[in-house]
Amino acid sequence: MENKILIYNSLSRKKEEFIPLNHPRVNIYTCGVTVYDDSHIGHARSLYIFDVIRRYLEYRRFDVKFVRNITDVDDKIINRANELKVGWQELVKKYIGRYYEDLEALGIKKGDFEPRATENIADMVKYIQTLVDKGYAYEAGGDVYFNVRKFPDYGKLSGQSIDQMETGVRIGPSELKHDPLDFALWKKSKEGEPFWDSPWGQGRPGWHIECSVMSQKFLKTDTLDIHAGGRDLIFPHHENEIAQAEALTGKQFAKYWIHHGLLTINGQKMSKSLGNFVTIKDALKKYHLDVLKLFYLQAHYSSPIDFSEKKMTEEKQRYISFVRLNDIYKEYRLMNLNNALSLKDAGIVKEYEHKFESAMDDDFSTPQALAALEQLKSYAYSLHADDIVKNWSKFEYSVDTINRLLRDIFGMNPDIADLMVDLRFRNIIDESLKDTKIIDEMVEERSKLKKDQRFAEADKIRKDLEVKGIILEDRKDGKTIWRWS
Repeated sequence: MENKILIYNSLSRKKEEFIPLNHPRVNIYTCGVTVYDDSHIGHARSLYIFDVIRRYLEYRRFDVKFVRNITDVDDKIINRANELKVGWQELVKKYIGRYYEDLEALGIKKGDFEPRATENIADMVKYIQTLVDKGYAYEAGGDVYFNVRKFPDYGKLSGQSIDQMETGVRIGPSELKHDPLDFALWKKSKEGEPFWDSPWGQGRPGWHIECSVMSQKFLKTDTLDIHAGGRDLIFPHHENEIAQAEALTGKQFAKYWIHHGLLTINGQKMSKSLGNFVTIKDALKKYHLDVLKLFYLQAHYSSPIDFSEKKMTEEKQRYISFVRLNDIYKEYRLMNLNNALSLKDAGIVKEYEHKFESAMDDDFSTPQALAALEQLKSYAYSLHADDIVKNWSKFEYSVDTINRLLRDIFGMNPDIADLMVDLRFRNIIDESLKDTKIIDEMVEERSKLKKDQRFAEADKIRKDLEVKGIILEDRKDGKTIWRWS
């Protein structure tokens, strides 16, 4: 019997059993990028972690329909186009192209739909008009605003009261809204800005209305199973989405809200002014894709995560140990070894697989899932150290299971990586090739520690050598030999 899947729901502020509205169909909407610049490694975390969640739900045999939007008209886009002295459409075309290059480079699946805001303006106008007709919105000088005080549940996602939100909020000099908290559904176009016709004059939609309209339109439902996005979007973006959608339909907008934590670099917020802005393209020039993914996986999706060279080096070493295991597997597979796999031996491997699944079932806990794979990896290495010929079927089953879970759930491929030709690993690999005398001394030291029954220290030496690409083989005659993987 499969475990229940638990999800921490930002709306209820607790873990809840995941029960989609129309099992096995699952409708997921996640806020995508605003295309005015290259995507950075913070965007990559969002794109990747929701891809992992989607993959895992599919692994658990749900029929997932996944929609991720593209915001292609916005103040940021207009301002950047003016700054660069190019047309806003030219800017959008360029960065949509570069965004899709990043998706492909990251190995992230496209959504079932990836709607652009500008292709759905007519639907947004109808949506806004209905809100006006229902008394939830009003026109003021060519702008249309949502009347927040008409929606009693406003603040339920962010946990703020109207009074708390009102503190520090002011009406700008160009705004004609009735209340400081009211937010724009439609913006009157200024000179030189893009515009579309509407009952209120020429203008463009506000940012928040895009997601309410496109999520319901392309998932063909008033109530989403999962709405996902960054923690920084809870207020006001997601709060406003709820108000718009529930005012229009009278139904719950999304059953489960999933929010990921934010990324910093060496403890600081990423910023071009600080010189620590790392694009996806630049990151992948320096780091192997799977190493970047391991970095994201080692923290729970809801936690903040700090990017640093030290952490990336640690994840490089972790990744090398997975690749080295596959190198051993490939080497011995050529010998056409074959021995029987008992139910007991298969059961041992299955236990680690169940640990992996249980971790993912508990709010997609990728750190614990990785820990289960690390344990299975250690088990595989122990089979090799003992007698790989005798243990071949167990070893093969272990490695195949690791590779399948890494590939199907985490989108990683250590079985096809070649560290010796990938320059992104040179700073680790080359160091281990310099002096074989040091390796001999480490092997001898390990043997002494084993004789003294200081096994933990001996095992640390073995692991240190393993991540440098060195495999130790303890022979039955008591001698230990080493070789490059």
